[in-house]
Amino acid sequence: MLVKYKNDYEKIAMGFLSYLPDLKVMSNLKTELSLYTTDPDHELYLYKENNDDDFIGVVGVETGSDFLLVRHISLSPSVRDQATQFAILDDLARLCGEDKKLMGSLETTQLIVAWERARKEQGFGTDAGSR
Repeated sequence: MLVKYKNDYEKIAMGFLSYLPDLKVMSNLKTELSLYTTDPDHELYLYKENNDDDFIGVVGVETGSDFLLVRHISLSPSVRDQATQFAILDDLARLCGEDKKLMGSLETTQLIVAWERARKEQGFGTDAGSR
C-alpha cells in the first residue's frame, strides 16, 4: 500500500532513502527530499504491506505526460526481496493508470524489466495499460 509523502513522515523517509548509496551524505539526502517536496513532477511514497503495518520502504517517482519513472526504491533490510519490490510496482501501476507506462532509471531498469517479464508470464501483459 502506497502512502503519499507528507512532512510528518520526513524522518522515516530520510531513513529509507539513506540506504541508497548516493544518498548516504546528509546534504545529498536533503537535496533529494527537497526535490520531492517542491517539484510537482516528483513524488515520494512510503510503502507498507497492510493498512495497520509500519512502513517498510519508500519509492520515488518522476511523472511525465505518458510515463512514470521509478527513480528510487529503498526497503528495510529485512524485506529486500523481489516479491516486495514487485508489490510496490503493482501498486504504482494501479496508481498511474492505463495512460502511463512504468519506466526505470539506470538503477531501477533491471527491476522494471523483471517485473514486466513476471507480469507477462502471469498473463497481465507488459505495459501499465494491460492490467
